[in-house]
Amino acid sequence: MLSNDLRIDMVHDALVCGIRDFFSSRGVSDAVIGLSGGLDSAVVATLASQALGKSHVHAILMPSEFSTLHSIQDAVDLADSLDIGYNIIPISTIYKKFIKELQPIFGPYNKWNVAEEHLQARIRCSILMAYANKFSALLLNTTNKSELFVGYGTLYGDLAGAVMVLADLYKSEVYELAGYINMEKEIIPGSILVKAPSDELRRDQKDTDTLPEHTTLDRIIFALNEQGKSCEEVVNDGFDRNDVENVLALYNKSASKLYQIPQILNVSSKPLAHKSKWLL
Repeated sequence: MLSNDLRIDMVHDALVCGIRDFFSSRGVSDAVIGLSGGLDSAVVATLASQALGKSHVHAILMPSEFSTLHSIQDAVDLADSLDIGYNIIPISTIYKKFIKELQPIFGPYNKWNVAEEHLQARIRCSILMAYANKFSALLLNTTNKSELFVGYGTLYGDLAGAVMVLADLYKSEVYELAGYINMEKEIIPGSILVKAPSDELRRDQKDTDTLPEHTTLDRIIFALNEQGKSCEEVVNDGFDRNDVENVLALYNKSASKLYQIPQILNVSSKPLAHKSKWLL
């Protein structure tokens, strides 16, 4: 863990207890989650299964034309490992229909940008919320603290949910939590733990296309958020100035999203605040 005040076993137990208490306090027994084949959704699905019981967790896999075959297989393997129910609902046809209907707005020579990426996330959210409404379930959010800080999430898309399970854990801490979950036997398939993080919202997309490697990113954010350091102090600690300024610019650009996120299961002393403190 990045903080010496946290132990991974205590974090695991706190999150399991937090999920159970959240659902119990609302009189709801069932959860739904979007399984991408990535680390975060795998960890949340596992924690939910431990908290609520496998029969009370349902996964929906929503591959697009940009989803890799190994990610789909990883999601299926995870659901089978947890013995939870799941459906596969491809979104390519729905997405193409949206793009066709949006042509009068986007224009005949539309150039791809984040609008097409966010659209995919919002289609997936609509499917998940349809399940939640139909079967009186609550949607579990899978965003981690690193993503939340730099704004890597879609409002009314993958930032939606009843509760954010991992939003007070950095990506490197989610990896550590996955290792703890797999300590006695492999629950989360090993292939999920070694793949490069990606939203798979465009061809060959990787998080490192626009961000430092996650261990570096996490240490920069930790220095800014938990340790309260300034940009110059973080640079003086030995981090690349361009990386630090890029992280700060991404935070300042997207900080307003923090006003609209679901409740976070807090495990640290410094969950992300709604107030932007790091203007360049």
